[in-house]
Amino acid sequence: MSVSLNDVSAAPAANSHRGFWSLIATQFQGAFSDNALKNLVILLILDAGLSVTMTNRLVPAVLVLFSLPFIIFSMAGGDLADRYSKRSVTIGTKLLEIAIVLLAFAGLAFGNLPLELAAIFLLSTQAALFGPSKYGLLPELLPERDLSWGNGVLELGTFLAILTGTVAAGYMADIFRGRQGWSGAVLIGLALAGLAASVGISRVPAADPTRRLRLNFLGTLVKAISLARRDRLLWQAILGNAFFWFVGGLLQPVVILYGHEALRLSDSHNTWLQAALAVGIGAGSLAAGYLSAGEIEYGLVPLGSLGLAAANAWLAFGAPAFTPVLIRLAVLGFFGGIFSVPVLAMVQHRPPRDRRGTVLAAANLLSFVGIFLAGGAYYALIGLAHLSFRQVFLVNTAINLALTAYALLAVEDCAKRMASWLGNKFSF
Repeated sequence: MSVSLNDVSAAPAANSHRGFWSLIATQFQGAFSDNALKNLVILLILDAGLSVTMTNRLVPAVLVLFSLPFIIFSMAGGDLADRYSKRSVTIGTKLLEIAIVLLAFAGLAFGNLPLELAAIFLLSTQAALFGPSKYGLLPELLPERDLSWGNGVLELGTFLAILTGTVAAGYMADIFRGRQGWSGAVLIGLALAGLAASVGISRVPAADPTRRLRLNFLGTLVKAISLARRDRLLWQAILGNAFFWFVGGLLQPVVILYGHEALRLSDSHNTWLQAALAVGIGAGSLAAGYLSAGEIEYGLVPLGSLGLAAANAWLAFGAPAFTPVLIRLAVLGFFGGIFSVPVLAMVQHRPPRDRRGTVLAAANLLSFVGIFLAGGAYYALIGLAHLSFRQVFLVNTAINLALTAYALLAVEDCAKRMASWLGNKFSF
C-alpha cells in the first residue's frame, strides 16, 4: 500500500459520506482500544492486592501517563494536520498503533506493569498525533450545515467506543485472568482493523504544504493560544472543552473505585458503571446535534452544565445501589453530551482554515491538560483529603454551578441564545 503525504482528492471531499463513515470507524476503533487498555490496567492494579497508598498512587499515575502525551505531542499533531493530508496522517498513526499494541501484548502476557504503563503512554502519543487530523477532517468531509450533526455522530461513536472498550476491559480482566496475553492479542487484531478502516477516508489536500514541523510544543502552543484568543468565543469554547475533560477525567477513576469498594462489584460489573456514563454522553451528544437544528447552538451549554450539577447532586444524595447508580450516571453523561457538542462544534468551525489544525491541536492539548489536572485532583481529594465519594460528587456539583453562572454572565449572547432556544422549543 502506497500513501502519498500530500494526496489530493480528484473530487471535492465535502459531500463524501463514505469517507466520513470511514473516519467514524477509525475513531471508534482507536477510542475502543485506548479505553480497553487503560481500564484493563487500572482493574489489574486494583486486583493486585496492593496497599491502599500504592493503589491511590498508581491509579492517578495511569491517568497522568494517558494524558501527558497529549500535552507534549498534540501541537506536533497539529503541524502534521496542516502540513500533510489529514488522511495520510491518519493512516500513518494507525501503522504506529500496530507497533505499540505489540508492546502492550508483551506487557500483558508477562504481567509486566512497567511495559503496560509504557504502552498506555505510547498509545496516547499515537492518539495525540491523530487527534487534530481527526477533528480537522470533519469540516473538510462535511458541509457547514452538517457540522453539528457530524459532531454528534462522532461524539456518539466515540463514547460508544468508550462504553464497549470499558466493558470489554472488565470482561477481559475476568475471562483472561492469569493469561492476559489474550487481551493483547485482541488489541493487535483491533489495530489491524483500524488501519483497514482508515484507508477508506476520502482523499483531501494538505491545508498548508509549506508548514514547518516544530518540536518546541510550548512555543507553538503559545502562538496557537494567542491566535485563538483573538476570537473571544473560540477561546471560551476551548476552555469549556478542557473543563469537560477535567470533569470526566476526575469522575472516571472515582466511579471505578466507587464500584470496587462501595458497591463491591466484580470487574466486569464495575465497568458497566462507566458504560452507563458513556451511553449517556453518546445519547446526549446525538440529542445535542438534533436539538441544534443545523446550527452551532451554544445556548445549550448552560443547560448542559446545569444538568451536570443536578446529576452530581443526585449521585451524592442517592442510595448506593447498582441499578439506581447506573441510571444516575447515564443522566450525568446525557447532560455532558448536551454540554460538549456545541462547544466542540465552535472549536472546529471558528478557526481560520489554514490554521485550523494548529488551533485544534491546542484545544486537544488543553483538554488533556484537564485530564492531567484531574489526576492530581483525584489524588488530592481521595488520597490526601480522604473525601468520601459523596463529597467528591458534591465538589463536582459546585464546580458545574460555577460554570453555569460563568456561561450565562460572561459568554457573549449565551443567556439570550438559551432563552431564544427555550422559547422556540417550548412556546405554545
